[in-house]
Amino acid sequence: MCRLFGLHAGSRPVRATFWLLDAPDSLADQSRREPDGAGIGTFDADGKARVAKQPLAAWEDHAFAREARDLKSTTFLAHVRYASTGAHTLVNTHPFQQDGRLFAHNGAFGDLERLDRHLAECGVADLVQGQTDSERLFALITAESRRTGGDVGEGIVRAITWAAEELRVFSLNLIVTTATDLWALRYPAAHELYILERDPAAAPAPAAPLDARSNRIRSRSTELAGNPHVLFATEPMDHNPAWRPLASGELAHVDPCLTVTVTSPFPDVPAHPLTLSDLEPDAAASQTP
Repeated sequence: MCRLFGLHAGSRPVRATFWLLDAPDSLADQSRREPDGAGIGTFDADGKARVAKQPLAAWEDHAFAREARDLKSTTFLAHVRYASTGAHTLVNTHPFQQDGRLFAHNGAFGDLERLDRHLAECGVADLVQGQTDSERLFALITAESRRTGGDVGEGIVRAITWAAEELRVFSLNLIVTTATDLWALRYPAAHELYILERDPAAAPAPAAPLDARSNRIRSRSTELAGNPHVLFATEPMDHNPAWRPLASGELAHVDPCLTVTVTSPFPDVPAHPLTLSDLEPDAAASQTP
């Protein structure tokens, strides 16, 4: 199953170190499926998106993902890919970039030919450079955001509502980031997505650096020892009891002041839900925890 990680550090850029394959089983445990790609996206001082990513087809590629990356940004988006559609190539590796925004997805859905026709009707077919369902979904969000004059939150709502009504859906979990805002969606309930609003200065114990880690992604930042920030992840990344799962259908928005707004604008389940048994074997394997 793909791993998502999003961090919003507020209005001022902070430094954080990332490892995208930071676990004992990353290469040693051959009984587990190896990831197919990894990447991380940030924004520079001018608000321009920067992405470092690589398909992971060889030992040299895994070295890319194991390397410690010292990055500075207001928002961060990391992804470790287990492919459900598309070859193990750079253009199919997350995060994706469109209109100055970054996107990563954990899930699978069908009816890609129908979505392709819809993207052509929306005039955004040229945004899709690879073969993944994820990049197509991002293009749909971009199309709807353009129609709303750049309102990304409304663009996400319109795009996901269309997908929920028109496509066969297993999971549409996603994170979208800009230099100032972050949106995270869990829909439907197939995969979990967690949020942590962390304010070290408010804790009774001495302030501690951010040190969040899962089986695939690790992030550490001493600059966030005393500053509030908001994290999203596929699974809780430390023992903080404040981690909580988003409910199915919840869309969370984090603004530059770290105010979190959660809405539930979608139907409880998609019109055409998929189960693991409905997916092709490779796709089903990619969606297994």
